[in-house]
Amino acid sequence: MIDLVIPFSFLWSDEMSQYFENDSSLKSNIQKTTTEVFHQEFTFFTDSGVFAKKGLDFGSRLLIENIQKEDIKSPFLDVGCGVGVLGIILNKIYQATGDMIDINLRALHLAKRNVKENACDGLTIFESDCYQQITGKYPLIMTNPPIRAGKRKVYEILEQAKEHLTPDGTLYFVIRKEQGAKTMISDMEKIYHTSIIIRKKGFFIVKCKN
Repeated sequence: MIDLVIPFSFLWSDEMSQYFENDSSLKSNIQKTTTEVFHQEFTFFTDSGVFAKKGLDFGSRLLIENIQKEDIKSPFLDVGCGVGVLGIILNKIYQATGDMIDINLRALHLAKRNVKENACDGLTIFESDCYQQITGKYPLIMTNPPIRAGKRKVYEILEQAKEHLTPDGTLYFVIRKEQGAKTMISDMEKIYHTSIIIRKKGFFIVKCKN
């Protein structure tokens, strides 16, 4: 995999990325991808205008492979689920159930298709801008946050997760070094009991305990 180095200032711009918007004029180009995680094969349909349109990205893989087993509890919440990779893998490997949310309608359509394709049970997928449509609390919230949506949106996802975690709940997220990982982790330490689970190829997997 080739990692593109993107200027830090661009990553923290306040402009929305195409996969954080609903652009009906964007031509659809659905692709079927396969990937292996935990020695099990998964199929994911992707498309233009969604995150990781070429299939499972390195950051999401690193995140799902490093959520500690003791923290995998139902129901979970996948914030910014995209085409559904995190929730689907947790469901099939650990039989975890939960909710998956995104603002991108094309991504949500694909996530629902991918749930059926991978024969998952116990997953609910619906539209929500961050936590606007969330009323319950979860023992596990996970996210590969939409960095290009801007700093304000990413911090909204991470900070407001606390309000939707159970008293002993855990937030997991992935962030790259050049996306301001150290500053973000320092800021999360003011809110949560925070630890770095793994660092690899410039990616940090961060655990925030309520």
